[in-house]
Amino acid sequence: MRKAAILALVVALAGGAAYYFGVFSRDQTAAAAGGPGGAGGQRPGGGGGAPAGGPGGGFGGSGFRPPMSVEIGKATLGKIGATLTVVGNLIGEQTVDVAPKTGGRLQSINVQLGDRVRRNQVIAKIEDLEIVEQVKQARASMEVARATIRQREADLKMAEVNFERSKNLFGRQLLAKQALDDAESRYLSAQAQLDLAKAQTEQTGARLEELEINLRNTTIVSPVDGFVGRRNVDPGAWVSQNAPVVSVVDISRLRMVANVVEKDLRMVNAGDQAAIQVDAYPGETFNGRIARVSPVLDPATRTATMEVEIPNVDYRLKPGMYARVALTIEERENALLVPKVAVVDYEGRRGVFVADADNKARFIPVTLGLEDAERIEITEGLKAGDPIVTNGAASLRAGDTLLSSGANAGGPGAIDGPTGGRRPAAGAGAARPGGQRPQGQRPQ
Repeated sequence: MRKAAILALVVALAGGAAYYFGVFSRDQTAAAAGGPGGAGGQRPGGGGGAPAGGPGGGFGGSGFRPPMSVEIGKATLGKIGATLTVVGNLIGEQTVDVAPKTGGRLQSINVQLGDRVRRNQVIAKIEDLEIVEQVKQARASMEVARATIRQREADLKMAEVNFERSKNLFGRQLLAKQALDDAESRYLSAQAQLDLAKAQTEQTGARLEELEINLRNTTIVSPVDGFVGRRNVDPGAWVSQNAPVVSVVDISRLRMVANVVEKDLRMVNAGDQAAIQVDAYPGETFNGRIARVSPVLDPATRTATMEVEIPNVDYRLKPGMYARVALTIEERENALLVPKVAVVDYEGRRGVFVADADNKARFIPVTLGLEDAERIEITEGLKAGDPIVTNGAASLRAGDTLLSSGANAGGPGAIDGPTGGRRPAAGAGAARPGGQRPQGQRPQ
């Protein structure tokens, strides 16, 4: 009997517990579904949500969409230009390897790396003792040749006088024919000796000029204005015509040689202005222009060579610097402009979001024109002064409620906390387990 009583008590307790927890679970489920209004019903007061699937959020197929914090701007009129950017290395206007015109041992060198030099300035000197002696000998030979000419001229004059006398005597029949022929022969021989002496003098003079040129060539001068970019030898070294002593580069004006792809070639013309930037001077722009464009394309790369000239009067730019050149290929005045962040891709189209009268996001497809680093031109779809969403446009959907970043964070409907949920309006009751208390009502 005692065992049967204990067993009955255990069964009764188990049944009571099951009934209690079953009722409590149903109450909790009903509360989670929306309180007294039933599943999916709307709660009374300011804390209730919108019907499922309605605009502006809820528990529909698109999920909950809280108000989106964005910045609002306007489409404005202004000037915009399209640019083409190419890169390359700067080179000097002229780069000349200065080599001697004659070989020999280098006696002295008068410049160092980086020195500024002028045209015809003496850079180095080659030993010239042997050439100086050869010049002296050639000059002495020249004097001998001139003296020989004077002697031959005297001989010719004497032979001419004798020939004239012989002709007079022969005419009076006082001289034999053979004597006259001998006098004529001596005269012609003296004339030939004079011509030979003159030819030898010219030959000696040519040799002297050659040696004097060689002597001048032992002095190495700069052929251009510029700076010493490289020094290859030191005094005492043997140099030849194929061994440059220094390299002189003219950097008063620099060039940048770049390759332009085929599709951009039609937009590049000689004389167009260019803006150049280098890493050595960040944020600073140097002005230049397109000097030359190759009329043919490289069949291997399908690119054409372009040269951009950059004045460098203060010598701040150096050959070898990596440069970026922005070429203005088209400009427009009074263009309708919006920030680039305002243009988004939405449902396969490009356009902007605008704020309608109900402060809802509305997508407008637009046609785009020129663009620069920060702005883009709108050719169709907007007009000047239209309010557009700028920052935050990429995360919007059509119909989203817009919350300007300048709105009162504590007002009704303001975004509250990292979850993005709405903060209850002032005066609303505190939340309780199983649902939110309706405003002005007591708990049932």
